[in-house]
Amino acid sequence: MPTSGMHYAPTHKPNPVVKSGEFIFAAIGLDHGHIGGMCNGLIEAGATLKWIYDPDPKKLERYLAMYPTAKAARSEEEVMEDVSVALVASANIASERCPLGLRAMAAGKDYFTDKAPLTTLEQLEDAKAMVNKTGKKYAVYYSERLHVESAVFAGQLIQEGAIGKVIQTIGMGPHRANPDTRPSWFFNREEYGGILCDIGSHQIEQFLFYTGAKDAEILSAQIENYNHANYPGLDDFGDCTLKGDNGTSGYFRVDWFTPDGLCTWGDGRTFILGTEGYIELRKYVDIARSNRGGHLYLANHKTEQYIDVEGKVGHPYFGQLILDCLNRTENAMTQERAFKAAELCVKAQMRAEAVKGIVRV
Repeated sequence: MPTSGMHYAPTHKPNPVVKSGEFIFAAIGLDHGHIGGMCNGLIEAGATLKWIYDPDPKKLERYLAMYPTAKAARSEEEVMEDVSVALVASANIASERCPLGLRAMAAGKDYFTDKAPLTTLEQLEDAKAMVNKTGKKYAVYYSERLHVESAVFAGQLIQEGAIGKVIQTIGMGPHRANPDTRPSWFFNREEYGGILCDIGSHQIEQFLFYTGAKDAEILSAQIENYNHANYPGLDDFGDCTLKGDNGTSGYFRVDWFTPDGLCTWGDGRTFILGTEGYIELRKYVDIARSNRGGHLYLANHKTEQYIDVEGKVGHPYFGQLILDCLNRTENAMTQERAFKAAELCVKAQMRAEAVKGIVRV
């Protein structure tokens, strides 16, 4: 397990849904290490990575070494002009993700971006307009659910009715800051979007998914910089309370306070309360007991049990996304939910900034 969430890139046994060369994609923008997880998931599902591009030669060299069958593109335009490329994947600077997505969709490509997929409501409207105009997909790598086996299995249990109707989620998303190794944009609120927009986006997507809410109201939100005075643009703590349009409730806390003594970058947990039981996920570690992830605890009217799902569930999202792109379906994630999670995380950040008296320029 990496010590920084920025380089979280899970691997799993290949489970291809297409033959080699049947679905070709490119990676543009290597600013966040999540691009590795995105590429790994697509390749394991059978996709072919043809091109990699970033204006920084050091980043380009690193990822070409990771994916030696891919080629270095000379420019973004070279990728966009290649008609064989079906999808562009990117983990560039958060504020630049939407503009790249607009260019990719205009060039006839589906788009797969790291979270947060955008940083302003204006970008959201631009993305929606381009999706409507082109019919292309604006998919989002909400990795804390999509690339975590315990989170995937929790969804399956809920679908089977294991805990009845879900009425609340509580999420905790701590991360290790590692400020000395972070790029400058990580500390600029206008570029990374703020903590609730950034890592809070994982939590909001999970709330929508597990509760089945189509929309939600931000009841409260706050941000602080408690311990990083040298980085005034950084929110190192944030939390938020939501009310779903179906009556469900959600609360989450995100922070950059993972202590150095913990064996991984963050003790991410999710609690899901249902009318007939509850589920707890210990996603990346079971502190002082196990230094790996995949821990799920279930209690309902029939049982209480611990389930180890590590290496047993897989990550079906990537194969579903490939088939959605080929068949123009929406089995991996609806465009509506991908955009709704993005909208709510921006609104949560804006509300928190207003409470704190921050004025966006």
